[in-house]
Amino acid sequence: MNAMIKQAVDHWHYVAPLLSKPENEDDFHTLVEALDELLDTVGDDESHPLMGLIHQLGDLVSDYENEHLP
Repeated sequence: MNAMIKQAVDHWHYVAPLLSKPENEDDFHTLVEALDELLDTVGDDESHPLMGLIHQLGDLVSDYENEHLP
């Protein structure tokens, strides 16, 4: 197993909830809170290494809103 995969495996239980489609409103709110925290951390730095995660969370939040919220 290469080092990058090993790190992913070791930390997956922390990361998985942030990359999973929200199943309910609690999951949705958890993602929104995480997204808000990340946006506060990153600020206006479009080249920040966390921007990929921010975009992924934004997509999950947007998809949930489009499907479940009027």
